[in-house]
Amino acid sequence: MATDLAPNQVVPPAAEVKQAPPRKPRRPLGRELLRYRWLYVMLLPGLAYFALFKYLPMYGLTIAFKDYVPFLGYSGSQWVGLEHFRELFTGPDFGRLMFNTLLLALLTIVFVFPAPIVVALMLNELRMKVLKRSVQSLIYIPHFLSWTIVASLTYLLFSVDFGVIAGWVHSLAGGPKVDYVAQAGWFRPLIVLQLLWKQTGWGTIIYLAALAGVDSQLYEAARVDGAGRWRQFWHITLPAIQPTIVVMAILTSGHLMDSGFEQIWLMTTSLNRDVADVFDTFVYYVGITQGSFSYATAVGLFKGVIGVVLIFGSNRLAKRLGQRGLF
Repeated sequence: MATDLAPNQVVPPAAEVKQAPPRKPRRPLGRELLRYRWLYVMLLPGLAYFALFKYLPMYGLTIAFKDYVPFLGYSGSQWVGLEHFRELFTGPDFGRLMFNTLLLALLTIVFVFPAPIVVALMLNELRMKVLKRSVQSLIYIPHFLSWTIVASLTYLLFSVDFGVIAGWVHSLAGGPKVDYVAQAGWFRPLIVLQLLWKQTGWGTIIYLAALAGVDSQLYEAARVDGAGRWRQFWHITLPAIQPTIVVMAILTSGHLMDSGFEQIWLMTTSLNRDVADVFDTFVYYVGITQGSFSYATAVGLFKGVIGVVLIFGSNRLAKRLGQRGLF
């Protein structure tokens, strides 16, 4: 029988067709719910919390577009559209509020946000476990103090009459006594110092957890290759916590307009009100003391929208820079 093959040519075996594994039949939804019923039962309290205290109150945002009168209710109040937002943007207080809020946000980014990272890196270098745990416990404690106690301690330390630190500075520098608490020029430095003292220790928990997940074999290999402590930090430690830093930066961006009502309110006096007024305190002044509920809601809604835009914008920027982002 004649063929077209060369004498020594080997016929290749026929390609085996790989068949996809058969799909498992999908179980009915009712059976799935019944199978994991206790997990869904455990999920109910969390869903109820968010539904009652997070999503249901959003209906109250409609009064930002109405001339709300409590006696008439939500449905009976007159619809005014964007009138309250026009009043906010064209009012004399908007520029001052925006400047004070953004300046505090900038100071928070520059000084407060990097502080937990630096402290976590320093604690990670400690080899004495007893010393490391002692320092961690001491810097965690301020987080559990209320802002009322923090403000009271600030007055005890920096007040012109009985402030301990103010007295030391006056005895060393001389000249007239300075009331650090009341003067407008010292308001923002005191706010930053309070944030550093209260939040730095608590923020180190996340970064220490990220550092604990770094494989120790990487450091051993780096030491074998002759890398010093600085090289190990730059090429192993810092890249290991970089995703955590990015996520925390995205979450922090959503709170840049939240200056913290309690802290600002407790540190505000009649002498520093021009630099202390932010959107959070302005909402209280207008809404509670003056009874302009619709206008105060419009201010709060504007602040919330800016926070959402900042989160989505920072997340997109992180992805463009090659990071994973938050979502």
